[in-house]
Amino acid sequence: MTPSYFPRLIRDRVLESLTDTPVVCLLGPRQVGKTTLAQRIDRERTYLNLDDPTLREAALLDPLGFIESLPVRVTLDEVQRAPELLLAIKSVVDRDRQPGRFLLTGSANLLLLPDAQDSLAGRMEVIYLHPLAEQEKRVSHTTLLATLMEGQLAADMVSDHLPLSPTAEVLCQGGYPEPNRRPPRRARQWYRQYLNAIVQRDVRDIAAIHDEDSMLRLVELLAYRTAGLLNVSNLSKELGIERSTATHYMSILERLFLVHRLPAWHRNQAKRLIKSPKLHLVDTGLAAALGRLAPEQWLTEAERFGSLLESHVVEQLIAQASWLDPELRFSHYRDKDQVEVDLVIERGQELWGVEVKRSASVQPQKDAAGLARLAAQAGKSFRGGMLIYTGRHCLKLPVPGCFAVPIGMLWGEKPGQPISSEEARQSLLDQRHKQDMGG
Repeated sequence: MTPSYFPRLIRDRVLESLTDTPVVCLLGPRQVGKTTLAQRIDRERTYLNLDDPTLREAALLDPLGFIESLPVRVTLDEVQRAPELLLAIKSVVDRDRQPGRFLLTGSANLLLLPDAQDSLAGRMEVIYLHPLAEQEKRVSHTTLLATLMEGQLAADMVSDHLPLSPTAEVLCQGGYPEPNRRPPRRARQWYRQYLNAIVQRDVRDIAAIHDEDSMLRLVELLAYRTAGLLNVSNLSKELGIERSTATHYMSILERLFLVHRLPAWHRNQAKRLIKSPKLHLVDTGLAAALGRLAPEQWLTEAERFGSLLESHVVEQLIAQASWLDPELRFSHYRDKDQVEVDLVIERGQELWGVEVKRSASVQPQKDAAGLARLAAQAGKSFRGGMLIYTGRHCLKLPVPGCFAVPIGMLWGEKPGQPISSEEARQSLLDQRHKQDMGG
């Protein structure tokens, strides 16, 4: 049975921030669970949703008067609908810097609004809520990113009779809570309606565009090209729009957290800025629905599923970082010989690499070539890495500190235990639910 609520692992970070910061802002895509999390954080906090036209009109008519009339602790949901409130919040906070005064949520990146970053600098902590990580859906306490960075990966052979993890199904399901409660056909319909609603409403909140059809076609094109190098010129030509328009549309999609630009890694920091980034759709369920991919096409659409799997791994690890170590930096590696590493993770001077492979088997020397090249480039900074693939075993690779890791470990499974029993899962779910209710 699909739960009505998925506990979020970032909850403790939000609670910690509210103890010492006047304004905490929870940002992320629409329908990703921000409102539910915010309401469960503190049930005594006054909750106001700026999607309500009456409230929004009052806020826009007199921003300072509106903010000054609010109770001591308040949640303002969808604050991007009235960005004028940010300066009013600054004024109130400067008179009373009580921690936890405001909990804001937004479906657009407020830090890209003019003057927003300066107006609340030193007063606001921003926390990003990603679509549900598969680890959260499985209610697991095991986080692969932590295992990698703590040097705890180890070879582990399991029985070949164990079933492979349901990778295609996971990719097509995605991480938005609502479609996870629906059968696949209805979930795909939800994703298409979701995108239409975003373009028709949220895009208008942050930008004036006159060609909604081109925006929709751009997202569909990006769904087919997720995990590819970003080439705006090619995109504009295929869509028949100006390059400047395509660039503008891309920035809007990023502000709405639908796409994620992953920069290139280079030892020379300046050269990182001029190398091509990769472009990932943030949620593979949305990408699969727009790309008309279904699990039964896993074999016939191998290349496209390979790209979808790469985006999934990248976004899952970035989501895990949000509750483990939000200061981690992420990029990708690609050199003049076309040798690649799909994800580079940095913490200070330390560096890890992650490769992704759709296959259920591993050719250690060949498949670890990218990690070997990155290790040589990074030198003493290299701490290890992993090749995430769709097989069963955790295997040592011929690069120091590197292992081939089954995809199930990314989702919180342990080798040899592909899917926890429903009883154990429900027990953990109940524990987290009680914790949330007591928050």
